[in-house]
Amino acid sequence: MAEQREPAKGQVPARPAAPAAGPPAAASLSPYNEAGAEVLAATVERLSAEIHALRQDTEVRALVEVAKGVLVAWLKCGPSEAARQLQRLSIKSQLPLPELAADIVNQAACDTITHAVAGARTAESPGTGQEPAEATAQSGTSSLRLRTAEAAAMLAGDDTQTLAGAVLDRGLSPLGAAAAAVWAAAPDGSLTLAGEAGFGPAEAARWRYVPPEVGAPAQRAVAEDRTLWISETGDAPPPTIGRGRGGTWAILPAHVGGRRVGALEIHWPVDGPCVSPTPALLRELDALAQLCALSLANHSAETHAPTGEPAVWLTGLVDGLLDSAALLRPLRDRDDRITDFLIEHTNERFTDPAGRPRGSLTGRPLLEVYPLFAVEGSLFEQIQRVHTTGIALRNETMVLRFPAEPASRAVLASVGLGRFGDAILLTWRLQEGDVRLADLLQHVQRLSLIGGFEENLTTGKITWTQQLHALFGLPGGTEPVPLHHLGRHTHPDDACTVGRFLRTLLHNREESTVTFRLSRPDGVVRHLRLVAEPVCDASGFLVAVRGAYQDISSHRWTEVALAATRDRLLGAEQEAAGRHRLARQLQRAIMPAADQPVHKAGLRVAVRYRPADEDQRVGGDWYDAVLLPGDRVLLTVGDVAGHGVSAATGMVVLRNALRGLAITGAGPGRLLSWLNRLAHDLTEQVTATVICGLFDPTTRTLTWSRAGHLPPLLVRQGTAALLPLPEGLMLGVVDNASYEECQLKMEPQDTLLMYTDGLIEGRGSNVRHALDRLLAAAAGQVDDLDDYLDHLLSQDIADTDDDICLIGIEPS
Repeated sequence: MAEQREPAKGQVPARPAAPAAGPPAAASLSPYNEAGAEVLAATVERLSAEIHALRQDTEVRALVEVAKGVLVAWLKCGPSEAARQLQRLSIKSQLPLPELAADIVNQAACDTITHAVAGARTAESPGTGQEPAEATAQSGTSSLRLRTAEAAAMLAGDDTQTLAGAVLDRGLSPLGAAAAAVWAAAPDGSLTLAGEAGFGPAEAARWRYVPPEVGAPAQRAVAEDRTLWISETGDAPPPTIGRGRGGTWAILPAHVGGRRVGALEIHWPVDGPCVSPTPALLRELDALAQLCALSLANHSAETHAPTGEPAVWLTGLVDGLLDSAALLRPLRDRDDRITDFLIEHTNERFTDPAGRPRGSLTGRPLLEVYPLFAVEGSLFEQIQRVHTTGIALRNETMVLRFPAEPASRAVLASVGLGRFGDAILLTWRLQEGDVRLADLLQHVQRLSLIGGFEENLTTGKITWTQQLHALFGLPGGTEPVPLHHLGRHTHPDDACTVGRFLRTLLHNREESTVTFRLSRPDGVVRHLRLVAEPVCDASGFLVAVRGAYQDISSHRWTEVALAATRDRLLGAEQEAAGRHRLARQLQRAIMPAADQPVHKAGLRVAVRYRPADEDQRVGGDWYDAVLLPGDRVLLTVGDVAGHGVSAATGMVVLRNALRGLAITGAGPGRLLSWLNRLAHDLTEQVTATVICGLFDPTTRTLTWSRAGHLPPLLVRQGTAALLPLPEGLMLGVVDNASYEECQLKMEPQDTLLMYTDGLIEGRGSNVRHALDRLLAAAAGQVDDLDDYLDHLLSQDIADTDDDICLIGIEPS
């Protein structure tokens, strides 16, 4: 059989498919993953719909142009004025522009379409019970349908194959017809199939020429010059194209100038709508037949056998199969590379899982109809291999993916492929049961890196799941590796281990497990676990082995990493213990003693401290509450830059220095100036923010200064407010700095909060917004100071892992 190329003159070509809607050439396809194939399928469907809409729009435009020409003749005006008049008439009559155009052409033409439409308006209204408005609407629809089919026929010209498709799509499909054939009649009574739609290329090739006196219905219609209406029965199918399908045929003679030039044959399927030869329907069909006659007048009856026709015996073989079967023929580009396969013929039992009628699939490229077959390792790749090698394929458990909404549908099928000349015979049988379970199993194997196998030791047949090819680093469709060749793919150091496994499995006939390193063809070494069991017949003879491989490389590498980590931990444990001892010592140095007698000065103080380094329990934040001589109380909160032991060390220096300086009786501004000089000159680049306050119990006054720190917060009578910010640069930045002092007269029931930035710090938010959130959380009556501080910490105002120090102060 020859390849599918441009048809010779007179040849019946395949029903044309939209070239832009098809997928890329298979020769240039890179392997698709499933997500990419889903996108491809959606793109094919969208482009096909767009091209179909574009064709319909072109035909409607052609009809409108004809109507404009009629108006030019009637009104004796130019095309532009005729277009404007057409728009005005459409608005005035409240008719869509295409329907108005059809009416105008009907009034001017007085042809068979006009008669069909006029008959539809007057015939059988009383008998059908239709109201006049309803009958008028139906006639308008009929008029538009027939005139659109006429426009499509004009665009087709003398191409009777395109004409047949246009007549079916525009004129007959709305009437429930599934196929149409256009016959050209010769003077000797023979017929030539000039064009067809819905029957398929293989069926068309079988009926390309009908000799005289065969008695085909189309020959009778032409000879007797009358319309035939035939309902097929199982006992005596008519000798015509599509015989054996069942259903109803209508055959109408086609005339040009009183000369019978051929016939239009129409087929309604047995499961289609029930049709009867009413006068209105016959007039519409006759009008369509006369459209075909105009193209048949120039059609030559002398035809030759198509170079790509399938043998009659092959299509007969396909039709006799009990499974869904399709005959595929390769489509080649200019470089003679196979880019796709044409669906040339399908049998009566052909089932499309997407629910489309088989007539809509015949004559179209395979990847246009089933784009998901292009997924790597899927059916299209197998078809190419069978066509190249000629070796038949049978797979009892192949997962096929078909387009469906909202996502593609996976179907488990038994698939067969065989080459006959240049054609491929494809059969599939959709297996019963829940195919989603098979699809789920495939995904489970992929996610868990498991591949199953079964090896028949009697026949030598080996069945692998698709995932197993990926584990071995082999392309899909590669011959599986038999168990007795497993040693060739094993790392040399594991060869003895694999040998013991095989002896246990094959000689002792016991289930066995082995872990080994697989040396793949791409040079990658993977760790696999193989579990297998023997399968014996009734006499105890070993007939098969089945099992599964699992890639456990990540587990192996984790074990190696854990072993190295254990070695490092042994040395790190002692270091960690020492750091924890140091942390506990620093913690005792940082935290003020719980029995600090600040209550003697009329203050109640509660503290919450949460370091960022939970393991070491120390950080750079600190607080202090010290009773000074004269019953004044030093209250400080500070934050040294950094975390952990290094930050805590600098913090201890500043905290203890501030305690010592406070004994001098100086105010908080002077204390911070001295502490800044210490941080700048006498420490190793320590920078910090601090609030320093001195509380005088006699006047209940707090005098305070700040070094770059956040302002204290005062809660008075349930209202929270931030205290004013006195000027003051953070410690350790410059050697000389002065610090402004502020005073606060505290009242009973007041609550003063001093805190570090870890309480409010957030990623992506500014300080102003963070402080607003703190004010909202702090507002309210404070009944118990400890519960109140716990409540603030539970609000999760901050979203960073910074040290947090929060001190609450209440005067008595």
